[in-house]
Amino acid sequence: MKIGITGTGSYIPSLVIANQDFETAEFLNSDGSPFKQDNPLIIEKFKAITGIVERRYVEDDLNTSDIAFLAAEKAIADAAIDKEQLDYIIFAHNFGDVSHGQCQGDTIPSLATRVKHHLRIKNPKCVAYDLLFGCPGWIEGLIQAHAFIKSGIASKCLVIGAETLSRIVDPFDRDSMIYSDGAGATVIEATENSGCVLAHESATYSFEEAYFLHYGKSYKATTDDTRYIKMLGRRIYEFAISHVPQAMASCLEKSGMSIDSVKKIFIHQANEKMDEAIVKRFYGLYHKEMPPQIMPMNIDTLGNSSVATIPTLFDMVRNGKLKDQAVEKGDVVIFASVGAGMNVNAMVYSI
Repeated sequence: MKIGITGTGSYIPSLVIANQDFETAEFLNSDGSPFKQDNPLIIEKFKAITGIVERRYVEDDLNTSDIAFLAAEKAIADAAIDKEQLDYIIFAHNFGDVSHGQCQGDTIPSLATRVKHHLRIKNPKCVAYDLLFGCPGWIEGLIQAHAFIKSGIASKCLVIGAETLSRIVDPFDRDSMIYSDGAGATVIEATENSGCVLAHESATYSFEEAYFLHYGKSYKATTDDTRYIKMLGRRIYEFAISHVPQAMASCLEKSGMSIDSVKKIFIHQANEKMDEAIVKRFYGLYHKEMPPQIMPMNIDTLGNSSVATIPTLFDMVRNGKLKDQAVEKGDVVIFASVGAGMNVNAMVYSI
């Protein structure tokens, strides 16, 4: 019996925020001093590095658990399963439900419980829990679901990755332009008709790297103690290009597959230049050039929605919604991510 993905679904918010919408923003350095460059130049450099032209923000009346529920409904329908047969709902996020106009996360009850409630699942043996693992959370959720099924304690799991980062960004921090909102959901089960998890790899680097991503005060001097997402961009870039290629290579070795068998790499949509550097270094480990079209990207229009980037990207490609990108049954693909923790993971998967 194979253990693999039988259904996917995603929710892409309708509110489009273009780079030009930040031209009137007051961007400050971490010490509160103004930038010497004007905003059009800051935005131009930002686009050149990240590849982001626009991003999506969630509608005011929706929250993280709401858009996760909408993605989950699609995944369950796509898998054509009875929702009452789900053994686990694993919800990867980082900040809980953050209501419009607020920046404090609400996690009681858990977001997974809220999704189960919205789905109107009656079965109490469908266990719902949240997973906090930074941007690699969706992959880690797949790894846990695979372990549950392989051990025999589950047969069907729903794994969700969703975030509303637009509600926890500091408007005075230029990094706020990176973040976006979205939700992706996946049904994974044991069936002969699915694909197959071939190998996986996970690691947490916390000795010196734990606070590369953290909560911090606004760059605008204020008596308000509100905290926002902050990152040490250069440190994260250096960490990612050093550790993610190795994790991918180790995972590929475990799978027994060759580098030439890999058809697509679905990497966390964090930063276009960083992702390209990671994949190029990965192929460099095998003394090969990065093949064209190997790395689907949607960061240009969707931005960085953290834990939601890979499941939404995979859903788009799987359903033919990304130009010049497709997967077919039997294709070997790699999922890979890096994020707060600092956590790294990868999975080799046969479609």
